[in-house]
Amino acid sequence: MNEHLQICARSKMTSKGQTTVPREIRDALGLAEGVQIEWVVNQADGTATIKPRTLRAVDLAGFLGPSPVGPVSIEQMNEGIAEAVAERFARAVKR
Repeated sequence: MNEHLQICARSKMTSKGQTTVPREIRDALGLAEGVQIEWVVNQADGTATIKPRTLRAVDLAGFLGPSPVGPVSIEQMNEGIAEAVAERFARAVKR
């Protein structure tokens, strides 16, 4: 049995092009405040599809800006992480 559940809801657009996503739609898509949504318009039939935009690792490339020390190897990253964990542990033990 292959059922397709459809949820229909309506909302108005303001003069600024804004609209409220109805609760039924937010709930069905798992949308929460701050979540980006992606609009896909099929110009052939005039339909629009919206879906939550999930970040991929590639979307974060360059997010923090250039590395202050230049490129580093995986081994160097692992060493840095290990040092940070050891420092954090030492601070926690002193409390």
